[in-house]
Amino acid sequence: MHWQGVIRHYGRFFTFVPDEAVITLLEGNTPLIPAPALARRIAPGTELYLKYEGLNPTGSFKDRGMTMAVSKAKADGSDSVICASTGNTSASAAAYAARAGMKAFVLIPEGKIALGKLSQAMIHGAQVLQVLGNFDDALSLVKEVSSKYPVTLVNSLNPYRIEGQKSAAFEIVDALGDAPDYHILPVGNAGNITAYWAGYKEYRAAGKSKRLPAMLGWQAEGAAPIVRGAPVAKPETVATAIRIGNPASWKQAEAARDESGGLIRMVSDAEILEAYKMVAETEGIFCEPASAASIAGVIKLGTERFFQAGQRLVCTLTGHGLKDPDNAIAQSVAPVTIPPVLGDVLRILGF
Repeated sequence: MHWQGVIRHYGRFFTFVPDEAVITLLEGNTPLIPAPALARRIAPGTELYLKYEGLNPTGSFKDRGMTMAVSKAKADGSDSVICASTGNTSASAAAYAARAGMKAFVLIPEGKIALGKLSQAMIHGAQVLQVLGNFDDALSLVKEVSSKYPVTLVNSLNPYRIEGQKSAAFEIVDALGDAPDYHILPVGNAGNITAYWAGYKEYRAAGKSKRLPAMLGWQAEGAAPIVRGAPVAKPETVATAIRIGNPASWKQAEAARDESGGLIRMVSDAEILEAYKMVAETEGIFCEPASAASIAGVIKLGTERFFQAGQRLVCTLTGHGLKDPDNAIAQSVAPVTIPPVLGDVLRILGF
């Protein structure tokens, strides 16, 4: 079967968009990868799966929501979109706007965005403004602009973003035959935990699954407003994608946590980077640091004997590792430089 993107595949679960207005890069249909070696190491006895969202067209889960947001904007006659972004949203908005023949305006925190993501927004032709502040400052500005001028806001405050993103929950149930026991994911602006929970509930209501998972969300220690119970004025973390001090979907994330019987906790940058390397070295899967917050959360809960044998766990890996190559290099052993001499090669290789 030729995959046609999430709107055409799961359209009955979304707000109607005329077919001629559907803007798609054939997002979705990402692999749910079994991770048995990682499970043995961090949660023995469980079935662990990784929903690898880095294989979406622009390299992150944002494409699922952006296809809906931009398609609805197109259907409504808009000719431009605007967003604040720590990187992935800007890349996705720029790509889908280009596909739609629309203008894209992107506000990013100056100096706080991974170059892999910034390069995407730029090459797709977005007008990029660097704000001398953080993500929350940028979001305040785009909210004001979109409320007063004819441009569509495509941050996760846009309800169609959440609609599109819930498709990942549908895919997981389709692959496993039912919902997992636990779904673990990073929490930044909190749109994703909100969307997954909505998706799981809707699929069960439609008779596609028999149960609901507990949602386990993980914030970075330096950007953990939900955990701390108050906005963080100057969030700091190596996981730039979740460096957000006042999440737009804060209340919805708490509702997902509470309704599902789950939790939202935090992990340190050191724990995130340990998990980031571990998943790459153990399972051959390269994700960006923010994605690894979900793995770090499983490691933390595994040490607390939280999980039981036979339980099924799904971790969302939100973005591809190539989004942030600087961190990958910084966390790896530097190449060894040698002359083009066989003896030197064999010596280094230990033969």
